[in-house]
Amino acid sequence: MKYKVLIGLEMHCEISETNTKVFSGAANTYTSHPNTNIRPVDMAFPGTLPVVNKEAVKKSLMASMILGCSQPEYVYFERKNYYYPDLPKGFQITQETKPAPIGIYGKLKFEVNGEEKEVRINNLHLEEDAASSDHYNRSSKINYNRAGVPLLELVTEPDLRSADEAVAFLETMRSIYQYAGISEADSKKGQIRCDVNVSIMDADKDENDMSNWGTKVEIKNVNSFGGVRDAINYEIERQTELKEQGRYDEVEQETRRWDEDSMSTIRMRSKVDAIDYKYFVEPNIPKIKLSKEWLEEIRKEIPELAGERKEKYINEYGISDYDATILVKEKNVADFYEEAIKEGTDPKSASNWITTNLLGSLNKLELTIEDITLTPSMLAELIKLVETKEISSKQAKEVFADTLTSGKTPKEIVKEKGMTQMSDAGEITKIANEVLDENAELVEKYKEGRTNVVDFMVGQIMKKTRGTANPGMARSTILEEIEKR
Repeated sequence: MKYKVLIGLEMHCEISETNTKVFSGAANTYTSHPNTNIRPVDMAFPGTLPVVNKEAVKKSLMASMILGCSQPEYVYFERKNYYYPDLPKGFQITQETKPAPIGIYGKLKFEVNGEEKEVRINNLHLEEDAASSDHYNRSSKINYNRAGVPLLELVTEPDLRSADEAVAFLETMRSIYQYAGISEADSKKGQIRCDVNVSIMDADKDENDMSNWGTKVEIKNVNSFGGVRDAINYEIERQTELKEQGRYDEVEQETRRWDEDSMSTIRMRSKVDAIDYKYFVEPNIPKIKLSKEWLEEIRKEIPELAGERKEKYINEYGISDYDATILVKEKNVADFYEEAIKEGTDPKSASNWITTNLLGSLNKLELTIEDITLTPSMLAELIKLVETKEISSKQAKEVFADTLTSGKTPKEIVKEKGMTQMSDAGEITKIANEVLDENAELVEKYKEGRTNVVDFMVGQIMKKTRGTANPGMARSTILEEIEKR
């Protein structure tokens, strides 16, 4: 490889787990109805004053601690002054210069393609989100529901070296936000957005010498992890091609956007190192003293995160690394798994059903785990029906498919469909002899060494019993009755 890639991320995640917005009493909930979750302070009406949401500060500090950042002695808020139609005040309340934001100088370890990586965190700060704009052919509309929603901005150092690493980092951060109860971190609801900074340099040069770095290009407001991957790969290819052609001077320090239609980055504007936003302390919010006692309380409330759950699944439940990784990727799936185990289900059986049948069905049906009526207790009930041989594994898959959306329990479905597995030895023996009488020539073939004919005869028993015969008993009974002839 001729070139080394330097990638830094600015990840914006809305804190969704608070009742109200960060500086107003407006509801902090997602809704498709525009301009309903608003209060006068969100619209910057004269005479309105911001009031800090304590829970938003608490969630921010928890994220800071998880990332190993240093927390400040005092929390300050500042005004970042710029004009844009979706910013009604003409400034954004944020954190930047005084004396430190909610967290600085942390790090995060994460896995990518089975290899552990580490990224340095420059800072994490709490701010208010702007409104959202929708642009049409001849008009634009603004929805102020998002204005004032608490927003965490995380800034990394340029420690990422590929699109895969960048996406793995973002997925790990999304997991942290979800497991810690900070945010749903749902990109479909616009709760996650990302700015990406990409540059390349000669692979044989020292990256610690910043003079060797190539020109940094920013890609603004990428709204999906897939978009982040595609945007980075495109930008690497674009910059590499220009360098190979001796035209690297055409790579400007600029802001570009990712265009999904053309699958390319498109220039928006030039970018300089220092934009004068004229930061100054927000005069209507006094500095907030962070007591050691409160910080310790927050630290104690940090819940079990994905990495810790994964270790537990492997070491305590005997789950493979691969399956444990799948189970912890989404918090709601891991929660479902743990609830199933609390119902008395064998951990390995629950893992197999969830990673294979449940997630496969959700993917095929394009549903989420919240969309289905199957509950952990229902799954536990289904697994027990198989273990006690009341139904066969084949029947269980049919029952499982019905439980996903019908709202009925496995036992109800089994009863309705008459699926109770036949395990009566006398009845199975009777049917086995019927099959042997009807297929006398196969008995001779079996005695001649054609043992595969047993599969056919077991199939005939299953056919006569409409799939309710215990397959294991059917096979052993057929073999026993053949030996008697």
